[in-house]
Parts: sequence; structure tokens; C-alpha cells
Amino acid sequence: MRTFSLSNSLPTHPALHRHFKPHSRQAILQCWQNGRASCWPLINSVRINGAPKVQTKGALIKTLASVADVSLDQEAATPSLPKGDMWSVHKFGGTCMGSSERIQNVANIILRDPSERKLVIVSAMSKVTDMLYNLVCKAKSRDDLYLSALDEVFDKHMRTAKQLLEGEDLAQFLGQLHTDVSNLRTMLRAIYIAGNATEAFSDFVVGHGELWSAQMLSYAIKKSGQPCSWMDTRDVLIVNPTGSDQVDPDYPNSEKKLKEWFSSHNPANTIIATGFIASTVDDVPTTLKRDGSDFSAAILGALVRGRQVTIWTDVDGVYSADPRKVSEAVILPTLSYQEAWEMSYFGANVLHPRTIIPVMRLNIPIVIRNIFNLDAPGTVICEQPIDETMDDETADNDINKLVKAFATIDNLALVNVEGTGMAGVPGTASAIFSAVKDVGANVIMISQASSEHSVCFAVPEKEVGAVSAVLQSRFRQALEAGRLSQVEVINNCCILAAVGQRMASTPGVSATLFDALAKANINVRAIAQGCSEYNITVVLKQEDCIRALRAAHSRFYLSKTMLAVGVIGPGLIGRTLLDQLRDQAAVLKEEFNIDLRVMGITGSKNMILSETGIDLTRWRELIKENPEKADLDRFMQHLQENHFFPNKVLVDCTADTEVANRYYEWLKQGIHVVTPNKKANSGPLDRYLKLRTLQRMSYTHYFYEATVGAGLPIISTLRGLLETGDKILRIEGIFSGTLSYIFNNFEGTRAFSEVVAEAKEAGYTEPDPRDDLSGTDVARKVIILARESGLKLELSDIPVRSLVPEPLRVCSTADEFMKKLPSFDAELAKERNDASDSGEVLRYVGVVDVVNKKGLVELKRYKHDHPFAQLSGSDNIIAFTTTRYKDQPLIVRGPGAGAEVTAAGVFSDILRLASYLGAPS
Repeated sequence: MRTFSLSNSLPTHPALHRHFKPHSRQAILQCWQNGRASCWPLINSVRINGAPKVQTKGALIKTLASVADVSLDQEAATPSLPKGDMWSVHKFGGTCMGSSERIQNVANIILRDPSERKLVIVSAMSKVTDMLYNLVCKAKSRDDLYLSALDEVFDKHMRTAKQLLEGEDLAQFLGQLHTDVSNLRTMLRAIYIAGNATEAFSDFVVGHGELWSAQMLSYAIKKSGQPCSWMDTRDVLIVNPTGSDQVDPDYPNSEKKLKEWFSSHNPANTIIATGFIASTVDDVPTTLKRDGSDFSAAILGALVRGRQVTIWTDVDGVYSADPRKVSEAVILPTLSYQEAWEMSYFGANVLHPRTIIPVMRLNIPIVIRNIFNLDAPGTVICEQPIDETMDDETADNDINKLVKAFATIDNLALVNVEGTGMAGVPGTASAIFSAVKDVGANVIMISQASSEHSVCFAVPEKEVGAVSAVLQSRFRQALEAGRLSQVEVINNCCILAAVGQRMASTPGVSATLFDALAKANINVRAIAQGCSEYNITVVLKQEDCIRALRAAHSRFYLSKTMLAVGVIGPGLIGRTLLDQLRDQAAVLKEEFNIDLRVMGITGSKNMILSETGIDLTRWRELIKENPEKADLDRFMQHLQENHFFPNKVLVDCTADTEVANRYYEWLKQGIHVVTPNKKANSGPLDRYLKLRTLQRMSYTHYFYEATVGAGLPIISTLRGLLETGDKILRIEGIFSGTLSYIFNNFEGTRAFSEVVAEAKEAGYTEPDPRDDLSGTDVARKVIILARESGLKLELSDIPVRSLVPEPLRVCSTADEFMKKLPSFDAELAKERNDASDSGEVLRYVGVVDVVNKKGLVELKRYKHDHPFAQLSGSDNIIAFTTTRYKDQPLIVRGPGAGAEVTAAGVFSDILRLASYLGAPS
């Protein structure tokens, strides 16, 4: 009778794993080994998962029948290497293996994994690899302390084992530990005598950390009753050294070795393997160098064709940016292999780029998980993931979802080689980078102008001295002859990289990135983008790094648009604004993606400052309890030097000329300004023009809507008319809420002084009513509108009808003025009565006559049916007469005075600024 056994390919055949339960697969395999004929009844009786029975069973029978026959005795003697989705591969780093409690935690995670087969790769316990390297260094330098250092390593593992294991398991491990340490002591003694150690010797010593951690974990799993084997990957992983700090896996030899290992060890379904260590083709121990344990996991995962490779760390997954620099960084649920590759190259704490290569070839996902937070799903790195929240059309149209994440590299220098002699000369770039290679420098980014006039590249700052020296030497003749003009070094640089696979072939991504950086007042020194378009790389000043990262991250909707706010003048308007910010803060964050942080509040005497944001529910108490002495320079410096907030705005709620004179300085330094203070825009014309020129030339914003109409949209309406091509002919309006109230109530037989006293009592006037009655405030509003309309007028060019009688202008106090005012009621009463006799009313108005290039403030009469005659309370009204609105002026009307509406106007400007900076509008 002929006997049959399963060929090596059958255990991983898709038909078995796709349609049959694990116990059914095992039964079929066993039955197949006993003889084909006995399989058919079993196949007909098993439970099918998924496809129709006839099709599935027919396909399986055909597959089984086509398998090459081999001897049952031979198969039993040499178990085949199983491959496929039955394998789950885990990698645990040194932090995960740092103590007996953590090793037991790792064991529990493995025991809970329901996978049919488990391959677990572990690092040495935390800090052990460094301790072992230190042993070699001490021995080479003939430092006798290497012996006590070795004892420290031994004690660490002995204590851990005694806490973790017991009985025979503990005895076996300690016996092996004693043997290994004794061998290490002998080897280190030889190194001590020779004063030197080959790389192979060093790698052999250092690899013991993984050997011990793997053995301890395997014993911990066995202790629970589950069979477990451990693997010394120096017996399996074969690599070819390709440089001083890099090796390439030899996949054919490694697969051959792995099959041999399975044949000779007949391992359990759970295997604990050492990370980091391997062997050369000559069986010389070596390591996989930097991030070698992750690399080991990826290689072994590829060799067994695992379902996925899970990298266990101490973070919840891959962040959209370094969370130490961007507190609003989010965990990314998915990343493509290419995105992870780009991010890791640019310094993100993801994986070393080479770790991705083995699994990417076979489309095996990598999952980044947090061992200390098992509820976190982690980040899956795989082929371009399908974003369930948007289809391709949405993705093409929503530029803010195209960038997946941002990464930075700090402490770089930019080297710029330029000269007209470079253009069109073959081999120049080759000569430059050949010289750089000779000094072993790492070129991180390259940018070359299309004119070939210059080549610049970034290298680590610690290497730039050697690079500069070798280039000066190599190109000395070209520099002396003038073919090269300079080899320039720009220190204190950093790199910011935007990464996203959907960026490819999508217009506007670069524009959005550079717009965000420009609005944060950040200068870009060099740019590079590969033809794959998976990343855009920019070189910036090191001091701008965090601010740039936060500005870019915020702009692409990965976090909230953040504004660091400094409030100057917590008077009536200022404190009302602060209360409005307090009440609306939560809504702005949740619904509008805007995070406003008040970083400082200053009055004329005291100020309070904060690094993260003042608690606006307690700012009044804080400014009393623990204030600093008011210092506007210190206040501005505090706001400017906080690099965690890319966008800063100073809100001037004073009427102070000295504060207004600083706007130009602040705008020039990249600080936005929002204000209801009229002094800057109505001050000297040359200063105003200089301020507006700076604003138009930069990305710094200057908003002053509340200077004219408090909360009314006067400035924005005027700009809208001008920007759409309309021509302003005349602007006429009642600009003062105080004077509007007074003349709306100056009717019948009421005395003017009586109405003024009533307005003062109601809080409509300034503490000294002369500030309102003089008309100066209205004149300032007129000059602001005149200048916005294109007229170059000084405040002194505006004739003003003052309502303060000449003799009362010298009164020393407001009380004295109010006592004497009734003596002058007769003149205004006569004007009112004359107007009334003609069916008219008096209104105090400001006029901008653009046609005749002049402005004035006057007391004017209007018919009862005129819009100006129909006001009530303290409302303002402004009429725009333009070429489009010539027969029927455009009217803006509403409350034009009061702390609530003025503060709301300022608040509206702050939100408009946030919108310009990237917040959704």
C-alpha cells in the first residue's frame, strides 16, 4: 500500500485557510498523511466557512490531488516550515522587557493572542545593550571596572529571573546565565589584554542581552502551561555587511536556515526569538545595527509570511507631529508604507526606513501598539489605506486632508556651493558629493536651481566643519579662478517635511504650506520635493522650527488654529472683551477649530503673563493677587518668544497714542494687531501710510473695524465697495453714539445741558463730556474713512464744529463744566427751534467729500423723512454714496457705542484673523 504525506506547500494553501476552521484543517492534513481515500468523507463532513460547499470542496480536492507525493517517513522526520496567515508576529522593545513585571505583562499579551502560531521577537532589557557596549569599551581601555560592570549586568538578570521564575525553570536559566557570564568574563579578559576588540567580538558580547531576555520570556510563558520554544536568531538570520553601520538581509540563506531550524528543533506553536542579532554568511556573529530588533521582526515576519507584524512600544501609535512640539498632534489610524518611510527618514518616531522594506514587498501590515494602553487601537502601516471618511473625489477637492503628518530634523547646517562656472559643466555635482562622502557626512536634503548656478544641501551641524573644509580644499583652484564664487555655510537650520501619499499630483498643497509659514512670519531658506510628491521639504531657521511645525500642522486642520493673544488695556472695552472670550472659548474650540489663548494682560500699572494661557474666569483676581509691574517691552517680548504658538496678536483696547505708535514695530516682527484705538489711523499721515504699506507688503494683519463703527461693519463695507471696483463719492454719517443719543433726545423744550447730564448719568459720555462734545472723536473717524477712500488728509485738515462753548474749554474739571453749561443753552435752543420751524431736526454728522477731496464735522439739519432723522437711542448711521449707489445711498445702521458692541467688533476682527490664518470660515 502506498503512503502519502502533505507537500511543503499544502499547509499554507489558500483553500484550506480561507474555508476551513483550524481544527478542520488539522484533521484534513492528518487524514491526508494517512492516505488520500480516507480524506473524502472528512472533506464532505467538515463545516465550510464562506463559499458554496461544492465549489470549495471541489477546488480543495483538486488541489490535494495535485500535490506531489513524498514519503510519510521523510515528512515525519523533517517537519516543514509553515507559512501564511496562521502566524502573528510581535516585537517587544527594551522598555517592554524592562523588569520582571513587564516581562510577565508581555507573556500575558502573547497568551491572550488567539493566533494559531506566534513568533515573538524581543530586545534586551532596557539599558542592557548600553551596559554591554560599555563593558567592551572599558575592557578595550584596560579599565579594571569592566569586571564590576559585568557583575552589575549579571545581578540585574539574576534579580529579574528570581522575581519572574521558580523551580526547575529558574535553575536552568541561572545555570545558563552563569555559563554565559563566565564565558564573557574570559572574552573580556582577552580584550583587556589585547587592548582591542574586533567588531565580531563586540557584537558577540552585546548580543547576550537578547539571548537572556528571550529565554526568560520563554520560561514565563511555559510557566502558564503553554508550550513555547526560543530561537537564537544567529542560527537563522543571515546578513551581508554593506557598511560600517548597515547590513543587508540574505533572504534565500535565511529562509534555508529557518527551514533547517524547524526541522531540527520541531518547535512549539509559540516561538520567542532574539532581536537585533544575526550572523554573516561565514557564521560570524553580528548585529542588525540601529533599530535592529524592529528589523529582525520585519525580516522574520516576511520569512514566515505572517498575517501582520505588531511593534509594541510605549506610545499609542504614530502621531501627526512630534507631540512634544505640537500638543494637539493626533494619532494616525493608518499610514501607507511610503508615508511611514518618508516620516521615519525625517526623524519621526515611527520605524527605521529599512524596517518597512521586508514586509512592504509582501504587503504584510505593521501595527504600532502601546503595551501600556491595550485599549488604544494603534496605527496600521500598510498599502495605501482607503480613508473611509472621504472618497477619491472628496480627497482631490479637500486640500486640507492631503497631508498626513509633519516631521522635523533639528541642528542642521545648509551648505551652498555657487558660481557661474558651474552652469552646464558636467560632473560638478558629482565632485561636490564625492568630497562630502570622503569625510563621511550624511547629506539629508539636496536642492539645485535649474540654472545650475548653485547647489545647496543640508548636513548635520556637527559635520559641517569637515564638509566645508573638504569643499574649500577640493575646489580651491575653481574658487581662486572665480569659476566658483563661494562655499557658504548657513548654521542653525532645521528641516520641516510635510508627508502624505495623496499629495501626489494634487495642486495647491505647496501653496497652502508656504502660505501657512508666511502668515506665521517664517522665512524658507531652501526647498526640495521628490518626483514621487510624497513629501515637501523646507529648510528653516532652527529658532523657527517649533513655530513653523505648529503653523503648518494647524493650517492643514490636523489641529486647531491657535492664536496667542496679548490684551493691552483691561478697561471697560478690554474687560468686556475678555469676558466674551471666556464665554465663547469652548464653542470656538469645538465648533470652529479655533483655540484662543490669552498669554498676557497689561494695564498702565500692572500686568500678568502666562506661558500656556491665562484662566479667564479668574483674570481679575490674578492681576490683583500676583501682578508684575507693567512693561510694554517685556509684554511684547513674552508674546514674541513663545515658540509654541505660531500666530500672535496684540489687541490694543486703549486710546493711547504711545501704544498706537508701536504698531509698526509689532507688525514688522510678525505680530498681528487688532484694535479699536483710532490714534494710529488718524495720526500723522506719513506714519499712517508707512503702516499701511508694511501691512500690504507682509503677511501680518492689522484689523481696526471697531475704530469707526464699534460693532458695525463700516470699514469692511467700504473696502468691499472699493475692491469690487465701485467709486466712493461721499460718506456721511452720525458716527458718535453719544451725540446721536443727545440729539435724538434734544427735542421740544428740553435744554441741551439737561440732555447732556442725562447722557452722562446713563454712561453714554466719557467721564468728561467735553471729549464727546468737542467733535474730535468724530473727526478722527472721518479722517480714517477719508484715508480708506484714498484721500491724503491730515486731522488738521478737517473743520470741526465743537459743541463746547469757547469759555468752558478751560474749565479745570468735568463737574465745573457741567455746572456752567446751562448758561450756554440758548444758542443751541435757537438752532433747534429754527430747524423745527422748517420741519427739520439737528444731527451731528461727519462728512467725507471724496469728489472735492475734503472732510468736515458739522451740526446739520435734516427733514423728518430723512434716515438720519429717524434714529433712536444711541444708534449710528452711515450713508455711502457711490457710482453704484448714487440715487439711493447704501445705509449701515445700528448701535455704534457701548462696551458690549465695541468689544464684539474687536472679537469679530480676532476671528477674521483666525480665518485668514486657516480656521474654517
